[in-house]
Amino acid sequence: MSRVAVLEGGRSFERQVSLRSGARVKDALERLGHEVTGIDAGPDLVDALRAAGPDAVFVALHGSDGEDGTVQELLDILGIPYTGSGPAACLRAADKVVAKHAFRGAGIPTPDFYAFSETAFKELGAGRALGAIEERLSFPLVVKPASQGSALGLKVAGNGADVPGALLTAFSYDGKVLLERHVPGRDLAVSLLDGEVLPVVEAVPVDGEAYDFEARYAIGETEFRCPADLPADLTARAGEIARAVWDELGLEGFARVDLMLDDVTGELWVLEANPVPGLTETSLLPQAAEAAGIGFDVLVERILARATGS
Repeated sequence: MSRVAVLEGGRSFERQVSLRSGARVKDALERLGHEVTGIDAGPDLVDALRAAGPDAVFVALHGSDGEDGTVQELLDILGIPYTGSGPAACLRAADKVVAKHAFRGAGIPTPDFYAFSETAFKELGAGRALGAIEERLSFPLVVKPASQGSALGLKVAGNGADVPGALLTAFSYDGKVLLERHVPGRDLAVSLLDGEVLPVVEAVPVDGEAYDFEARYAIGETEFRCPADLPADLTARAGEIARAVWDELGLEGFARVDLMLDDVTGELWVLEANPVPGLTETSLLPQAAEAAGIGFDVLVERILARATGS
């Protein structure tokens, strides 16, 4: 038995999702016989960690601070082992613009994109370049914050008139936005555990609309198919691409790579990588693990074991 602190909650827009992930992880750790302390990340985090004196921290903190390397850097300073990737990998994965430049440099397929900071629009007249961007990417195009998960702040602009409102929404979540070529097709996710590729999951919203925040976390809003109904060669290709993302970003422990299967060309495109993927009842990593014969408790124990070296 070991003392484990589960880091959850926090101040990001994904707070409620994080609390749900944390609750499931705490339950599993208690069933496994560990002494568990839940810590809601806030201004007293360092004091709370020192008071708990954990042998390891299970990071279930989604969004800013939890996925961008901030908490990981702090835990390194305190000398406390923790689950998942280190600061550098988290930072690269959490910033979609940085990640997509890395993908492009490594030859990993990702939809064409442009990115601007709020300063560029306000101080450098970047809005005057929107016409050129729209012409190169064509409509519809995706507008989303650079550093948010769970599809928060994401809008699909069907024409030029939709772009200003989509930008305002994205900027309300982050100071940098991404404008990306829209890929019509199927939402796929490839999860990895210690670098091992798990079965592909397909998310199919029941209303036929986008796989947005509500579709991701409201029970009954999405049909999940795992393993996804794909030809063997396409399944293998999805796994190869996900592993290439894992290696390129330097991910560790566990992660999830989100892809689109293009309805038009049949190609696979990487949208993003998630260094602290959800562990809720509707999250994709636990479903992929289950399909691989890895129950939730075993999944949690394996993630923790990687952190503690046991």
